[in-house]
Amino acid sequence: MYRILNAIVFVACLFVQIAAPVPLTLKRFPSADQSSSISTSVSLVQGQLGPRLSKHAALYFPNSPKYANLTERFSLSAKSDFAVVMVPGVENDVAATVRFASRHNIPFLAVNKAHGTALDLSNVHHGISIYVNALDSISIDKSGNTATLGGASGACACVGMMGPGLGGGFGRYQGFFGLVLDNIVEMDVVLADGSLVKVSDSSHADLYWGMRGAGHNFGIVTKFKYRIYDNPAPSWTIVTLILTQENLEEFFTRINKLSTDQPRALTAYAAIAVNPQISTTEPVIISVFEYGGPASDLAPILEPFRALGPVLDTNTTVSTSESAHAAGSGLTDDVCKHTGSWKLFPAGLLRYNITTMRAVYNLHKDLVTKHPEFSRSIVQCENYPMQGVQSIDSASTAYAHRDDNILVSMSAVYPDPSGDTIATTYGRQARALFHGGDFAGKPLNTYVNYASDTESPEQLYGYELWRQQRLKALKRKYDPQNNFGFYNPIIQ
Repeated sequence: MYRILNAIVFVACLFVQIAAPVPLTLKRFPSADQSSSISTSVSLVQGQLGPRLSKHAALYFPNSPKYANLTERFSLSAKSDFAVVMVPGVENDVAATVRFASRHNIPFLAVNKAHGTALDLSNVHHGISIYVNALDSISIDKSGNTATLGGASGACACVGMMGPGLGGGFGRYQGFFGLVLDNIVEMDVVLADGSLVKVSDSSHADLYWGMRGAGHNFGIVTKFKYRIYDNPAPSWTIVTLILTQENLEEFFTRINKLSTDQPRALTAYAAIAVNPQISTTEPVIISVFEYGGPASDLAPILEPFRALGPVLDTNTTVSTSESAHAAGSGLTDDVCKHTGSWKLFPAGLLRYNITTMRAVYNLHKDLVTKHPEFSRSIVQCENYPMQGVQSIDSASTAYAHRDDNILVSMSAVYPDPSGDTIATTYGRQARALFHGGDFAGKPLNTYVNYASDTESPEQLYGYELWRQQRLKALKRKYDPQNNFGFYNPIIQ
């Protein structure tokens, strides 16, 4: 049968041994106005880093024609400031660059698809970009049960695989096989000291636990081994329904009912968004159902939603390889195009509060009405099948949010960082509404791969004391100077 990777992420398209108590010293990198104190000069990089790189590696400085493309990010509000881009030819180029940067107190950042929106990314000043996307490769191991990858794309084609996998990794196959991180067997990781190590359940097992859920904090993954499977859903039925706002309460009531017995082959997305072909003043509800099976099997499930009288009802059946584009998240689709600035304010929910959803709708309408430059913003609501995710012990990885059934986010899209304050104001209000409408006493959980604000380590990585202590112990052991502190860090 056709073998598949269990991939991956829908981004608005869309888890031991305890180290000795070594003090954790946060490295304070110079700010933007202290550039003279950092010797990231062409001569230094070419003279001391260049000879340590393989013949297949390349260095690009701001005056290079390729520099702009190599440093482009999906969101201008998460843009780092790089003095040079190192494009590796082999894994050891990454290790050599980390050793060089650490020796000279230069901040560095591994970049793959550049899709992250974390606030801390903009704290990299005069740093080195390590463009690990260049290590892209894939091979099927002889057993036929695993594949070794140097990079891959998932359900949203412009999003990488390992980046999301380090923080979770949702996708349309997770009802069968769990999250991306649940299927990582082994990783080649460059640590903060520049060493390259194998990380698995039998090698650096403590780090294997932490990398799966909080991996951005501990190292750079240059290659990984991943479980693959016979494809349980070789064809996908994609149905899009668009409903007007009068149906909002009934729609989310029916989604709540669906989620109590959601088939493992069904993913349901919804977005509150402006569709100017329907209305320029009233946001609509755009729902996309992705089902790993024939349309005839999906039809009875969708009867309650079609009974609401959608103004648009489309469906298509495609192969797995065509499913991303069919769902509107292919490389050539609008969601994968660089659009300016993007901030997400995620929250994990157990179920939709219907009154809250109306309040969030009104808030979104207020945003796009008062600030037309935010007209491409959406409220995204993601209902993934959770059978495979929740069958795995929460303590077995650093990912802490397996009990959440729904992922929601106010996703603000706007022309440039001058709109950051407006985005943050509305995004925080939306998240407060979402959280306030969930079950009383439930803490606010935020998905690390979406987080774009000042989320706390507990919100990102779990509230259990043992979990926080274990993560901090790993940080002391593997990255005591916090070199990997530019993506929703454990230590803030």
